[in-house]
Amino acid sequence: MTDDIRLCRTFQTAPAAVPKDDSAKYLVSGLEAEGFQAPDWLVPDLEDGTAPDMKAEGLENTIEKVPEYEFPGEIWPRVEWSYEDESFREKGREQIDRLVAELGDDIEGVVVPKVGRLGDVERAAEAVAEAEREHGYADGSIGLSIIVETGRARSDLREIAMFGADSRLTALVFGPVDYAAELGGRDLGDGMPRWDGLLEALSNEASAAGLLAIGGPFDDLFTERAGLTYYNAEEYADQIEYEARIGLDGSWSLYPKQTIQANTVHMPTPEELERDVSKIERFNAAKREGTGAVTLDGQMVDEATFKNFKNTVEQVRAIDATRPEQTADYYDEDLLERALELELSYR
Repeated sequence: MTDDIRLCRTFQTAPAAVPKDDSAKYLVSGLEAEGFQAPDWLVPDLEDGTAPDMKAEGLENTIEKVPEYEFPGEIWPRVEWSYEDESFREKGREQIDRLVAELGDDIEGVVVPKVGRLGDVERAAEAVAEAEREHGYADGSIGLSIIVETGRARSDLREIAMFGADSRLTALVFGPVDYAAELGGRDLGDGMPRWDGLLEALSNEASAAGLLAIGGPFDDLFTERAGLTYYNAEEYADQIEYEARIGLDGSWSLYPKQTIQANTVHMPTPEELERDVSKIERFNAAKREGTGAVTLDGQMVDEATFKNFKNTVEQVRAIDATRPEQTADYYDEDLLERALELELSYR
């Protein structure tokens, strides 16, 4: 992975335990996923995705199964938490402690839901720090990502992000269902609002603090028309394309087909890569010849525009570093080689 880009095109939650003969079925499916079905972040879900009477089994499944697989992406278990209920926070602290004790070398961090104001985020960060100290890990080695799904977290979003700029906080993830419920919203039968203002603020504050911003889940997985039930690909694509346009780094996935779409949408197209590789190649040629101002395809290139071209190439390099099967499948071999070997220095 490049030094400048941390990937989370897909934030895929997987129930850590389900009422089946193989209760770890969906967790293992995520760990084994290949190609475009493989997420950048796999999130074993010990919270809403796992039934209350199966959470203990889900924790044991996570501790047992994660080390069995060489997952090339990042593992971020979602624990229990609630700013308004100490009993949930205590469960979360216990889960964090077990996860760090048993899986500290195998996970990048933990995801904490239903945080409140800044002080509650600081409590969650301290719970991670305590587990690090207790089990001999260096300060900051276990990350923290939070789900913004309460009015309090939304009100303190800037302060939380600013805290994150100097702490272990890694990502801000939107949780629209709990957020709507806390605001007193109802399901009126025509879906959730898009929350444009909140998502734009999430993108801005995360970017300003050097954090990742991740969109919320789309749970209308299937739709029916003319007597047929089929995967709701178009509406999910509409949501994640919007998230990508406003600068979110990735999208929440609940299902392997969603992961395919999110991985692809949050990835430069072959046409975009060819365009920007070609521009950098021509810029580099002009630089070697001592040319001052450079115009490419009618566009004057300065440091800012060059950075846009560079961002495309660096993202592809970051994807290739962890998921080479995706880049090999998506890009022409010659184009990919040019992108990987390109000189990216502006000066």
